[in-house]
Amino acid sequence: MKMIEFQNVSFSYDGEGPVVENLSFTIQDGESVGLIGANGAGKSTIMKLLLGLLSGKGQILVDGLAVNKQNLPAIRQKIGFVLQDSDNQMFMPTVYEDMIFGPRNYGLSKEETERRVDAVLNRLGLVELKHRYNHKISGGEKRMAAIATILTMEPETILMDEPSTALDPVNRRTVINTINTLPQTKLIASHDLDMILDTCQRVILLSRGKIVADGPAERILRDQALLEANRMELPFCLQGRR
Repeated sequence: MKMIEFQNVSFSYDGEGPVVENLSFTIQDGESVGLIGANGAGKSTIMKLLLGLLSGKGQILVDGLAVNKQNLPAIRQKIGFVLQDSDNQMFMPTVYEDMIFGPRNYGLSKEETERRVDAVLNRLGLVELKHRYNHKISGGEKRMAAIATILTMEPETILMDEPSTALDPVNRRTVINTINTLPQTKLIASHDLDMILDTCQRVILLSRGKIVADGPAERILRDQALLEANRMELPFCLQGRR
């Protein structure tokens, strides 16, 4: 089943050239797809278009629903978005209050919300953060807490924009392991190609708002000439290998 579908989608900011141009691709239910490309390739714009934060030309479908003003409430219940900047996502005083905000506003009972919060915190090893103030935790801890907040919503699709940013090696591995256990459809935008190789079966490579490659992660991320032609390098784990 098609979970995400872009049909000839283009977007430009006023007075500027296209940020994404005539994009068409489909992501199936349960797929884990890496979205890669140099700065300015259009990765974050695609995420914002999916959420209806930006509006362009063409059509975008999420689980069969067109992304438009009328459908946005339903679409945003289906999608969880881990922002690149955790400070823009964690807006309540404590981690716990952030985690319960979405589920409670969507009508979940207090008991079910508490169950989800505790289950996610245990899975990520973050129990000690539950009642911590957001302004008193480190950048890495806040990053992990932002991911926990989205997982508590149990969305059908998860978008992640640079999820490994500011994480130490232990928390980075925890995030990778967690991503790999999630049954949801996942679209992950990142410069961390080692993480993409560990978590995604498919990669979409963007350059200047266009798709230049779309296929198995192993094939694309091992293609040194293709990556270098698009201002990227091989994943660290593959550098020096033939």
